[in-house]
Amino acid sequence: MNLAGAAFAGWFALASFEYFVQTHRLIGALFCVEQAWFVVAFLLRRPARVVSQQLGSWLLAAGGTFGGLLLRPAGAHAVWAVRAGFVLQFAGLILAIASLAALGRSFGFVAADRGVVTRGPYVAVRHPVYASYLLIQGGYVLQAASWRNLAVVILATACNIGRIIAEEKVLSGSPAYRSDRLRVRCRLLPGLW
Repeated sequence: MNLAGAAFAGWFALASFEYFVQTHRLIGALFCVEQAWFVVAFLLRRPARVVSQQLGSWLLAAGGTFGGLLLRPAGAHAVWAVRAGFVLQFAGLILAIASLAALGRSFGFVAADRGVVTRGPYVAVRHPVYASYLLIQGGYVLQAASWRNLAVVILATACNIGRIIAEEKVLSGSPAYRSDRLRVRCRLLPGLW
């Protein structure tokens, strides 16, 4: 699983790097950094104390992680929406990189207990990586507005919400997580949920 995850992320890192080399757009470099971090995270992550064996947890993780790959560049491309979408994607990538850096070796794919992280973006919400996915994918929908892309983001976000619930169920046995849950009230969006 670790090697497959690292290889898949490496493939996306290479594609992002090639995009950056061809276009010199910063967003390509940020996607490359994000995906390169995933490569390292898969290879160096801490062994889990508990891992969900539920098929549903694995399906939610796959849908939440890879659902965004179903997005397509077809659709409306209004100039203001392309610019606003870029800002959202840029913010999402910065949040993703900061969240992954804070996670360090506690990175995981499926609901598991690899330790509780309480630094960086984790002081604002309990699942900032999934919040970053929402920003990145929401920005994409703005840039390439279509019903199909909107449906993909809704599906991927629903998977990530299910993933949050599955992760919190696994982590609920940890005293450190129970304490963190009292300190950080919101799961995904500050002040909302």
